[in-house]
Amino acid sequence: MADAAGRDPGLQPERTRLAWRRTTLSCAVTAVLAGRQVALRGGGALAALALALVALAFLLFLRLAHRRIQLLDASPSPSAMPPRSAAAVAACTVSLALCGAALLW
Repeated sequence: MADAAGRDPGLQPERTRLAWRRTTLSCAVTAVLAGRQVALRGGGALAALALALVALAFLLFLRLAHRRIQLLDASPSPSAMPPRSAAAVAACTVSLALCGAALLW
C-alpha cells in the first residue's frame, strides 16, 4: 500500500480520460444529428441559429475537454477543474440539450 505522498492513482486517471472522450463523442453525435435534422426538415432562420449554437457549444466543449485530457496526461494527480471551466462545460452541455430539443420540436 502506498502512502499519501507516493499515492498510486490506479486506473482513475484513465477512467476519467475515457469519460471525457465518451462525453465528447456524445456531444459530437448531438451536433451531427442536429445538422441532419436541419438539413432534412429545413426550418428557416431559427433552425439555422439553433444549429450555429449547437456547433459553437460543441467546439467550446471540445476545447475544454481536450485541455482537461492534456492536464490528466501531464500529471498523475491533476488539480481540480477551475470553477469557470466547470461552469463552461455545464453551460455547453445544457445548451446542446436545449438546442437539440428545440430542433426536434
